[in-house]
Amino acid sequence: MNELEPKKVIALMSGTSCDSIDAGLCEVYPDKTVKLIHGINYKYPEHIRAKIFQFFRGEGSIKDICQMNFAVGKCFAQAAKVLIDEFGKPDFISSHGQTIYHYPFDEFLDGISLKSTFQIGDSSVLSYDTGCLVISNFREADIAAGGQGAPLVCFADEKWFKHRDKNYAIQNIGGISNVTVVSRDYDTFGFDTGTGNIFIDYCMQKYFQQSYDKDGEVAASGIVSDTWLECLLQDEYYFMEPPKTTGREYFSSAYIENMLKFAPENPADIVATVTALTAKTIAQSYERFVYPNVGIHEAVICGGGAYNKTLMKFLRTYLPSYIDLKTCEDYAISNNFKEVMAFALLGYCAYYGIPNNLPCCTGAAKRVVMGKLTKV
Repeated sequence: MNELEPKKVIALMSGTSCDSIDAGLCEVYPDKTVKLIHGINYKYPEHIRAKIFQFFRGEGSIKDICQMNFAVGKCFAQAAKVLIDEFGKPDFISSHGQTIYHYPFDEFLDGISLKSTFQIGDSSVLSYDTGCLVISNFREADIAAGGQGAPLVCFADEKWFKHRDKNYAIQNIGGISNVTVVSRDYDTFGFDTGTGNIFIDYCMQKYFQQSYDKDGEVAASGIVSDTWLECLLQDEYYFMEPPKTTGREYFSSAYIENMLKFAPENPADIVATVTALTAKTIAQSYERFVYPNVGIHEAVICGGGAYNKTLMKFLRTYLPSYIDLKTCEDYAISNNFKEVMAFALLGYCAYYGIPNNLPCCTGAAKRVVMGKLTKV
């Protein structure tokens, strides 16, 4: 293995919310710390984003998927080139791609496992258009080793928080919510707690023609329906033991429309209740799966949910008062670009052949090096 050196990395990420391609120029150091130099949110072209949401709904032909794999690769390249034009070429690009289907379940066909994942945004297109080495397709190696291919950010959370003197729940709230538990004297573990912003964004679009609830203002204007919330909390996913991961395949548009059949009439009350649901499922997941093993001193929130003031108020209400509630910004880690920084680190480790999954979080049989290298 080559001696580790600092590397400049452009990391690219688009999550389950699919609100933009998050692109960040990062400097990654041999001690696994990451400095964000500059980040941008690059909007998908309107019709490309609409196609991706068709895939989320289970629509679209093989031809559509084939075409969008290359088209999204072009979009990722355009996002990277915004940073390249300003700062020059990085040592390499680390691209998560756009997940259009994630199937982490133990199902078999003719005795062959069907556990799988699919991220589009072709790495050859990205490499050719930028002239850079590209590291991509991170989730596949973990699934090949019997894991669920998620959550992957736990690896970075451990590197960034393990050395501190507290026990942390590092809680990302993107489209899906996931937690990493990092403590002084217990092995790191993590899992998807359930829905994040998916329900909120869907209801905002449906009832208010807005892509998200800015600052949680609509939720703040509504009243939580306790009976509907209690009904929503009974979903079997929330009771499943970790390791576990989920996504739009489970919390789909059809799922949301079905639950809305029992919703209150006032749209603001609907948004308030699904916002409370995100917070309550996080708090309950700690009660069921974290506190029996680890006493938490601090919950550190990141992702888009950290900007939702009403969601943060609900979290403060539902979490025990002795747990401090902070955001990643308190640790000089961008709430908006934290996952970008994490994938810069994952790419750095792949570049040097360093195992970068955590089997205690994904359920994989062993440590593996995740990420494929492409240079055109």
